[in-house]
Amino acid sequence: MSGSHGSPQIQKRTLLIVFALNALLFVVLGIGGLAADSSALIANALDNASDAAVYLISFLAVGRALVWKQGAARFSGVMLLVFAAGVLIDAGRRWWFGTEPIGWTMMGLAVVAAIINLVCLELIRRQRSDDVNMKAAETFSLNDFAANGGILVAGALVMWLDQAWPDLVVGVLGSVPN
Repeated sequence: MSGSHGSPQIQKRTLLIVFALNALLFVVLGIGGLAADSSALIANALDNASDAAVYLISFLAVGRALVWKQGAARFSGVMLLVFAAGVLIDAGRRWWFGTEPIGWTMMGLAVVAAIINLVCLELIRRQRSDDVNMKAAETFSLNDFAANGGILVAGALVMWLDQAWPDLVVGVLGSVPN
């Protein structure tokens, strides 16, 4: 693997760790999003679910032929589009029927998720790999970290304005595939 400083076994271990962390974030943010009535948290939870799937696919792709890796990347892209459609439908439902997101919960979970995403990003960057799946994993973690900042701002705006629209806007923006 040219340009790679980590062995395939170390890459696999890293991908398993970030898979587990993202699967955990999916569960925690999903439960928190439902409890807080937050489109932004639910969108982030689904993004973490798709990222977890991507990391698992990337784990399986380590050491395989480029065509297999490209197929895995294509599958990941389709999955992101499916999740995005679901979030857009949910945000539309919330806009139509109303929602009362809880800003403090949004902000607290955004901070927790940001810390975990920084850990994932650091683990992936340590690999210094040119592998397409490792580069994609790095991009996903960086985008997730940025999305956590958006949820933090949305939570503050929900509390300050006593309005649901910041949550809905961030939920819709969070549904845009990485």
